Amino acid sequence: MPDRLRPRARVAVFVSGAGTNMAALLYASRLPGVPYEIALVASNDPGADALDLAAGEGLPTFALAHRGMTRAEHDRAMGDAAKEAGADYIVLAGYMRILTPEFVARWQGRVLNIHPSLLPAYPGLDTHARAIAAGDRAGGCSVHLVTDELDSGEVLGQLAVAISPEDTAEALAARVKLAEHQLYPRVLADYVSRPYRADWLLAEVRSRAMALDEVEEKESHGAPGWKLAGKSGKFFAYFSDFHHGGSNIALLVKTSGADEQEAVIARDSDRVFSPPYYGSGGWIGIVLDRPGLDWEQVEYWLARSWRAVAPRRLSRLLDAAEEF
Repeated sequence: MPDRLRPRARVAVFVSGAGTNMAALLYASRLPGVPYEIALVASNDPGADALDLAAGEGLPTFALAHRGMTRAEHDRAMGDAAKEAGADYIVLAGYMRILTPEFVARWQGRVLNIHPSLLPAYPGLDTHARAIAAGDRAGGCSVHLVTDELDSGEVLGQLAVAISPEDTAEALAARVKLAEHQLYPRVLADYVSRPYRADWLLAEVRSRAMALDEVEEKESHGAPGWKLAGKSGKFFAYFSDFHHGGSNIALLVKTSGADEQEAVIARDSDRVFSPPYYGSGGWIGIVLDRPGLDWEQVEYWLARSWRAVAPRRLSRLLDAAEEF
């Protein structure tokens, strides 16, 4: 999908204090071509300076003190506010609350945090003092996905900051804060762009295709494809990265024939199409670079298409497994 047609990801930023990282994210979002926008700034402290900064810049804000509420109640209210603002992602920027597993599950894979160390080193507090005490040559910061375990989610990006012999924790913290302001907008932009990037989409399709039995990957007419292993193995899927003049990144898979192909395309013409050079054989193209892609649908069609070319000995095992 061309950049000009891609919707910008909507981001809710959770803060508890001054909001310097929130400001870095906001001002970066106003640069040309940045793929996200700030939809909401929310805080557990109604007096947080970040809320004044956000309001002054014309951003919607939400504040709810956590005192007198259970953690689950407060998390639910914050999540509801983000959802009502139309947020696709939540970014923690100095948000001094540990999120409940229920909140993390609700927003799985869509909550990012920045931590002032080079994870997995020094999760938790006092990161700069610990790095200096250990004699490290560098501290730094990491952007990671939020999971149930504190500071243990997938690291999406890091930036190192040199430690000098005379450094104090305070001096190092000040320089790391500057690094955070550079790193966070870049990593967030990269992360929210993944659903439109061919390399990421190919990796996701590949992992699912190769999980099927006796499959090998082989290039066909310049495109990655997946087939049953062996010389006589037939192709059941192709990855199309704007091939043959197409306007999308797509997965090409087999239907049962022309009638089903026509019915599927008619039912979902915005997301499924008849691919050039393949359509006459009953193949369909599933558009991958679009908002809200259903990966379960992708897995379903990969398995359907694999079953269409798999020998009976393989499909029979799958049939038996599905009975249980």
